[in-house]
Amino acid sequence: MLAGLQNVTFEFGSRVILREATWHIQPNERIGLIGYNGTGKSTLLKLLTGGYLPSEGTVEKSRNTSIGYLHQDLLGFDTDDSILQVALGAFEKIIQLEKEIADLGTELENEYDEKKLLVYTDKLHELETLGGYTIHHRTEEVLQGLGFSPEDLGRPYRQFSGGWRMRVLLAKMILQQPDLLLLDEPTNHLDLPSIEWLEKYLQHYQGAVVIVSHDKFFIDRMVTKIVELYQQQLHFYTGNYQYYEKEKAMRMDLQQRAYENQQDYIRQQERFVERFRSKASKAAQAQSIIKRLEKLDRIEESGIERPEIRINFRVDKVPGKIICSLKNVSKNFGSLQILKNATAEIDRGDKIALVGANGKGKSTLLRIIAGTEPFEGERVWGHNIEESFYAQHQLESLHLSNTLIEEMQLAGSQKTELELRTLLGCFLFSGDDVDKRIKVLSGGEKARVALAKTIVSKANFLLLDEPTNHLDMHSVDLLVESLNKYEGSFILVSHDRYFISRSANKIWEIVAGEIKEFKGGYDEWVAWKERMEKQSSEKKKNDSPKKNAPEKAEAKKPEPLTTPAPKAIDKEKQKQQQKLQKKFTELETLIADLQVKKNTAELELADPQIFSNMQKFTDSEKRYQSLTDQLTRAEKEYEMVFEALMKEA
Repeated sequence: MLAGLQNVTFEFGSRVILREATWHIQPNERIGLIGYNGTGKSTLLKLLTGGYLPSEGTVEKSRNTSIGYLHQDLLGFDTDDSILQVALGAFEKIIQLEKEIADLGTELENEYDEKKLLVYTDKLHELETLGGYTIHHRTEEVLQGLGFSPEDLGRPYRQFSGGWRMRVLLAKMILQQPDLLLLDEPTNHLDLPSIEWLEKYLQHYQGAVVIVSHDKFFIDRMVTKIVELYQQQLHFYTGNYQYYEKEKAMRMDLQQRAYENQQDYIRQQERFVERFRSKASKAAQAQSIIKRLEKLDRIEESGIERPEIRINFRVDKVPGKIICSLKNVSKNFGSLQILKNATAEIDRGDKIALVGANGKGKSTLLRIIAGTEPFEGERVWGHNIEESFYAQHQLESLHLSNTLIEEMQLAGSQKTELELRTLLGCFLFSGDDVDKRIKVLSGGEKARVALAKTIVSKANFLLLDEPTNHLDMHSVDLLVESLNKYEGSFILVSHDRYFISRSANKIWEIVAGEIKEFKGGYDEWVAWKERMEKQSSEKKKNDSPKKNAPEKAEAKKPEPLTTPAPKAIDKEKQKQQQKLQKKFTELETLIADLQVKKNTAELELADPQIFSNMQKFTDSEKRYQSLTDQLTRAEKEYEMVFEALMKEA
């Protein structure tokens, strides 16, 4: 065992976070620590590191166990050293050894001493044994894997933003290779390529890893065990997150059945007591039953205790077909070119995910669309557009001295205080919470306030920059559900692959200054990218032998350069592609139209008044079923045409 808890109870004032919990972390385990926001996951990690002391029980740790703990509080660290020097701090012993060797070398240059020479030789051997000659290469490799360019490595640490600083500290921590690595939301400040790199790195990490993360894809790929903090207890599941979801549903079902059986038993016993306690012949038996019921270990009902954020986006105005057009847009930051004569269009019904590595200009493009970033070119709004922009900087722009109600009133929604209180209640701010000052809120609570301000306007076009960063997995699911029901259009930037895959119907990527659009979801885009990379690598393999054999080509008798009408073949292929593309566009329009009609039919069926008229109800039900069938057929045909297009590409 590396570390763990033995019968630990921990309390904050009168609030119990953990009760009589036991948890032993073994070498090489990959553990996902999960729980709803506010249940105490970060507190639990601080207990393991000794940051907090338990109210009861003991925190155990092997004498030789080293622990690395990545958390947001580390951002208080500051220095003028380069980021390479900061990350090299992971090799403190080796750097000290290098200094001692350098000092001994200087002394030996000035005066020969056999004893010093032996010490010098021993230290050189020790440096080689510790891998001292490779630390610079390893450090640069890890920093570049986390998104830093070679030019960045010499820049001072203090010049970087909080997110990039966290990457440096993550690099330092994984280079230290502690026996137990505790990572609290490590993906919050990483882009997709960096997350994928971290996944590969940690999969081969020689030590135990405990991860707290809201990123389902990351947790699913990284862990083989789930520890859930729920109702002040730790619950253990052997498997990844998908296994946990299935197993938890089964456990909850079994618990509910056991609860219902016990309740039947209790009611039966209580009826007996009520009926016979006044009879002398049965009084002793009734008294015995009462005592037995008092000692009974009561099973709790399995109803899941979790915060339910009720996110309900409303749209006041229906926009025109085109939401926004970008024409010949260019944007530079000094010598760094983000966009060059880029052109794109956002149409009604588009739900776009803007993906790619950090530094490619995703948030910049979002600000250009919102009109808050200067640029060259043209941006044209469509008819009847009401936009709302949610961005990380909005958390910083919240007025810290305001109460929640005062902050919501600044959103300009013209809603009454009672309406704003109701809306804040949907975001888990109830009662006196609405009178709290913004400055006392946690990061997650501030994010919920900013999100509430975004949706209060009843906008028909949303711009969302990393909306899931401070939400737990359950809240992300609720946001996905709400965005899927949302009748407007949106464009979002997110590194959460689960969130993107469940919410977007188009993918945008900035490549060489251009906006490349993929008409399809995230999973389809990933599959398409993999196919393109495979085709590219196969083409390189096929081309390489031709370059290596020029002599053989000369030895052969030259053949006449005849080209059997390739243009005719190309035209035929082009014609087929155009035909498929036209069909693809028609199906997209049809599916969007059917989806709107199906949503309308759903609303009709949800209207209580319709149940009073059987004929209307029957007609509505038939219409809904017909639209569902049509939509299913259209989506199947859409998939077939999409596959055909990919083959023709």
